[in-house]
Amino acid sequence: MMSFIVRDVMMAEEMLKENTGEKMTKLELVRTNLRRYTFDSPKIKKWVEENSKGKVLNLFAGKNKLDLDEVRNDKDKSMNANYHKDALNFIREWEGEKFDTIILDPPYSYRKSMEMYNGNRNSRFKMIADEIPRILKKDGIVISFGYHSTFLGKKRNFELNKLCIFAHGGSQHCTIGIIENSSLN
Repeated sequence: MMSFIVRDVMMAEEMLKENTGEKMTKLELVRTNLRRYTFDSPKIKKWVEENSKGKVLNLFAGKNKLDLDEVRNDKDKSMNANYHKDALNFIREWEGEKFDTIILDPPYSYRKSMEMYNGNRNSRFKMIADEIPRILKKDGIVISFGYHSTFLGKKRNFELNKLCIFAHGGSQHCTIGIIENSSLN
């Protein structure tokens, strides 16, 4: 059965390339337990560390430090972060060196935002996404997490590079990891 699925995916990729010139994005599947903080999962933490490059902005840092050259921001003052600002304000006020990688791991839902940030709504994703190109190097990447797709998209000059489903098993939702490359020239 698995060989038929692999063959069908390969045929679909070839047809897409022939008809549109576009390539299919490879889908990765990683099985890992659901944790309160995304990077509590060793498998997700490793995936981010392996796919990041250069100077990294972790905009919703949480409690876990990554093994990267990381500037950490988290609105919650109890978190291990260099800055404790609202994410949108942080981006708008940043005047330092541009980043090679930006990690976006906001609270994924209104309930989660209220729970993790003591009643304060924290993620204004569209406004944040519109501001990201200003602080990202031209060949930079953005790694986003969510329970649903959170693409920056072609409108903002980003191209999807990698998509990973982190399956938590049982009746738990999956976490989606997305890597997009800036296509600015």
